[in-house]
Amino acid sequence: MDRRSFITKAAVGGVGAAAAGTLAAPAIAQTQPKVTWRLTSSFPKSLDTIYGGAEVLSKYLSEATDGNFQIQVFAAGELVPGLQAADAVTAATVEACHTVGYYYWGKDPTFALAAAVPFSLSARGMNAWAYHGGGIDLYNEFLAQHNIVAFPGGNTGVQMGGWFRKEINTVADLQGLKMRIGGFAGKVVEKLGVVPQQIAGGDIYPALEKGTIDASEWVGPYDDEKLGFVKVAPYYYYPGWWEGGPTVHFMFNKAAYEGLSPAYQSLLRTASQAADANMLQMYDYKNPAAIKSLVGQGAQLRPFSPEILQACFTAANEVYAEMEATNPAFKKIWESIKAFRTENYTWAQIAEYNYDTFMMVQQNAGKL
Repeated sequence: MDRRSFITKAAVGGVGAAAAGTLAAPAIAQTQPKVTWRLTSSFPKSLDTIYGGAEVLSKYLSEATDGNFQIQVFAAGELVPGLQAADAVTAATVEACHTVGYYYWGKDPTFALAAAVPFSLSARGMNAWAYHGGGIDLYNEFLAQHNIVAFPGGNTGVQMGGWFRKEINTVADLQGLKMRIGGFAGKVVEKLGVVPQQIAGGDIYPALEKGTIDASEWVGPYDDEKLGFVKVAPYYYYPGWWEGGPTVHFMFNKAAYEGLSPAYQSLLRTASQAADANMLQMYDYKNPAAIKSLVGQGAQLRPFSPEILQACFTAANEVYAEMEATNPAFKKIWESIKAFRTENYTWAQIAEYNYDTFMMVQQNAGKL
């Protein structure tokens, strides 16, 4: 048998099979095509942790494919306005975006459910529901009509309740309060007499300074400190009950996603999940130093009173009832979230709550 004949026969026999096991990984990598996508972010580069989530995704994909799968990241406004990111994906103007579903609640409130709505789940709860409770599939079932496939792409953890020029202690104090708060939460607080205001991030500080508005929500300590709100509205309230576990999403054009090889689709899902976890970890690390810094600058921390929280909870449930009665897609996803919310908070109040409470007591006593 000559050498060429031996190699040909071995390729279909046991020797070839053994060799394939050794060479499978690089062989597959070499057959992957070069893909270059554009991603438009809803966030400015100054919000480095949120905006950076898309850069993390891009980095992971490039490293895993030796540069064959590239995603170019563009900040809000560079390609399209930040609040039109998902529209650009639907229209295939870009292949991807990094955004928050509640920005599009005006089109359909169902967009907001997998992101954050009042008195929903915590960050851990949202992740549990999304990855193991069918949340990702339910959301994509809804998004299909918009030519979108989405995966979680970050979380800030529960946000703060915002900056106020004066203290608010009762529901009566909310009457006529002009607050920069949008979307779903704005509809809820409007029931309690608040006058919601839609103001771009860069215009919040002068509006507070001049008294054009009385209060504004933003994100949390790390991001809020950059905008200097403490100088013009010193009362920093918590919690941001409308964003208990706000999930940012990577949204992909459905046709573009389905056009990827199965290996690239799998890698994209995996890299998205890694970037999702990374963002929350970064906020958990950066917020402690930021809140101490803000207090040092004069921020006065205030919890929303039980009276205010209960009134907001009641108003939110009224809004949900109205939407469930008229929007089948909303009802289907919200019922799934509510069912898990009951189970989640049953478990959360046992070991986790008691451990955290004990450790917080030790910390407040200066024993940590």
